[in-house]
Amino acid sequence: MEEQEATIRNPPSASDEAGPPDASSIWARMAWTHLDAVRKRAPLVQCITNLVSMDIAANVLLASGASPAMIHSINEIQDFTPKADALYINIGTLSAEWVPAMQAAAKAALEANRPWVLDPVAVSASSYRMEACLELVKLRPTVIRGNASEILALSSACRISGAKGVDSAHESIDALDAAKSLAKSSNAVVAVSGAVDFITDGDHVISCSNGVSLMQKITATGCAVTALIAAFVAIDPWNPLKATASALAVFGLAGELGMEMASGPASLRMHMVDWLYRLTESTVATRVRLSERS
Repeated sequence: MEEQEATIRNPPSASDEAGPPDASSIWARMAWTHLDAVRKRAPLVQCITNLVSMDIAANVLLASGASPAMIHSINEIQDFTPKADALYINIGTLSAEWVPAMQAAAKAALEANRPWVLDPVAVSASSYRMEACLELVKLRPTVIRGNASEILALSSACRISGAKGVDSAHESIDALDAAKSLAKSSNAVVAVSGAVDFITDGDHVISCSNGVSLMQKITATGCAVTALIAAFVAIDPWNPLKATASALAVFGLAGELGMEMASGPASLRMHMVDWLYRLTESTVATRVRLSERS
């Protein structure tokens, strides 16, 4: 365990090999290091997620090597949450019963020094949803991941006029400044999903260009990748910025490879999950597209 944690904290750099350092290969090997660690450690991820995403989130976690637990009842929080390696909270299908459970789980994760990840789904859809999200942000999530419209709204604590439920009316680059601001105010890593994903801790920004547009036609892919982020952060809580970037890249790469075999959204979902299970070091090393913005 100690050797594995040391490897995750200090993955091998390109300078360890013959030839000049190559930034892209360093990022790609980092992504593989994280995926490999998830497969070896099988982190337990508690998911308080929406009814639409439960199936795909659980299957994405299993295919990556993690262990999902769909525990929602407030009556189980104190017994279960401290035992989990990470907590994932998704507000997609809010209810009066789930909000207190979400808050209790976030508090329990903090007390147990466990990372937790928030997905503010359709935060602009109602005042109730916005208020619930803002209360959860006060409980110091390790990572917040959303689309551009969600991050813009959450950063400003103001609903966006004309927001279309879970659909984003903005490009990810439009929310980059908002993501930086939210990261600094919440002390969380913030990830903005889009054609290009941006991940920031308020000072540093990593971009991820893996993925295909048809993934947007599969319901709850965003929810599923947030669950995967929780698994990656579980095995590298010291570097949530890099762990989040790795998870987004690995998920997007699985989508790219799945697209090569798919004929539509349904078959893409199947092949994407298969590729999460099948990914090899050589494939990740040559096809992950991560870079740090200046």
